[in-house]
Amino acid sequence: MRDTVYFLVFDGFADWQAALALCEIRRPGDWQVQTVGFSREPVVSMGGLDVQPELSLAQLDVERAALLIVPGGHLWQRGEGGPAVAAIRQLHAGGAPVAGIDSGVLALARAGLLDDCRHTGNWAGQIASQVPGYAGGDQYDASVLAVSDGGTITASHLGSVEFAREVIHTLDLYSPSDREHWYRLFKHAQLPPWCVGEAMAA
Repeated sequence: MRDTVYFLVFDGFADWQAALALCEIRRPGDWQVQTVGFSREPVVSMGGLDVQPELSLAQLDVERAALLIVPGGHLWQRGEGGPAVAAIRQLHAGGAPVAGIDSGVLALARAGLLDDCRHTGNWAGQIASQVPGYAGGDQYDASVLAVSDGGTITASHLGSVEFAREVIHTLDLYSPSDREHWYRLFKHAQLPPWCVGEAMAA
């Protein structure tokens, strides 16, 4: 049963990038969210939060994985994180979607997941400059802040709301109309029609 969303944590991970997505995942109460680290040793986020991983990469359960979220961090720009890249490849091959935002997209590229699917990132050319062997340049879409395709979600560092929207859609949270209202609320501060009516009545 795919009931668990894994969130990768490591020293210097960008803690804010997936925060909105994680809140929406937990809201319905149907999904378990677990932090996974390279080991079980505590890590410190980019914002200074001390995080104790619940699992190590070796403890990932492919059969329970509904999604793996990979946040950005300088780790990826240094070309490190090989064990996570292997785990990303393994989970995706096992049928679980994988989501990367900011430089976390580089990890998906190193896993070979972006060569044959539409994807985006921080800027055109970043992936090719940092991932030898990357062959998905013609699939890169610079016109969007986040996109889902081929069991992957990729997003720019500027696309936290769009990233959350793609996660919500991938996990089939809420109805299509509610998802659209959610996006308009968090992206454009546009209240749903029923909230506008209640506000005017008050």
